[in-house]
Amino acid sequence: MSTITTTFKDKGLKLTPQRIAVYEYLLGTKEHPSAETIYSALIDRFPTMSLATVYKSLKTLCEVDLIKELNLGEGNFRYDALMKDHAHFQCTSCARVYDLMHISAHSLEASVEEDEDFAVTSSKLYFFGMCKTCKETKR
Repeated sequence: MSTITTTFKDKGLKLTPQRIAVYEYLLGTKEHPSAETIYSALIDRFPTMSLATVYKSLKTLCEVDLIKELNLGEGNFRYDALMKDHAHFQCTSCARVYDLMHISAHSLEASVEEDEDFAVTSSKLYFFGMCKTCKETKR
């Protein structure tokens, strides 16, 4: 929790209980929830909190680089508090999103910069297919 406190203090931002709750929720899950999922999980603790507050909290947490926003082409975003460089895999059957910690975009970025003489400023690496559980169920 010292990370969020220090970051918000350094940026001159107000640290609200709702922002803390959203961040703690993301830190405590390996899932990659949507804003709606986070809202549903926190509404009992914060009955006056609106979905708009969750969206604003997520936007702020992204802006200060405490979380990542994932656009998996579903029409809404998912969120990840794991900031170490890694790829993601989404199961096209159950829609679960997995962290792929052993796959990094850095080597691909370096290759693009060297081979194409580009200056890469960011990249996102997503894989899609069937997870192990869904593969075994479909047999």
